[in-house]
Amino acid sequence: MRLIIQILTNALSIFLANYLLDGFIFTGNILTLIVSGFILGLINFFLKPILKIITAPLYILTLGLFSIVINMFLLYILDYLVPELSIIGIWTYFWASIIISVVNIFIGKTLKRGV
Repeated sequence: MRLIIQILTNALSIFLANYLLDGFIFTGNILTLIVSGFILGLINFFLKPILKIITAPLYILTLGLFSIVINMFLLYILDYLVPELSIIGIWTYFWASIIISVVNIFIGKTLKRGV
């Protein structure tokens, strides 16, 4: 159940980034959006912990702000893997990673409360 919620949360965050950002272009249908959410979940599950360990000194030095750079890199990988997704410009990567993080935090906190 938690995996399904994470996939849907990632799909929703991709949809919102597409809606809010000009350089974030997603041309797929709903099924492709859900598959993209699944791929983003896999990337976050397998690569993000490894990258956090490798870049731990930068996390400490920047007081955790380096996580934005890691999230931007993970979005770059998603952009490479999903042909229906096109992200143009470094600022689009930045704002898309912020949007995706905020949506994930908001839904995660909401579900922990049981609302």
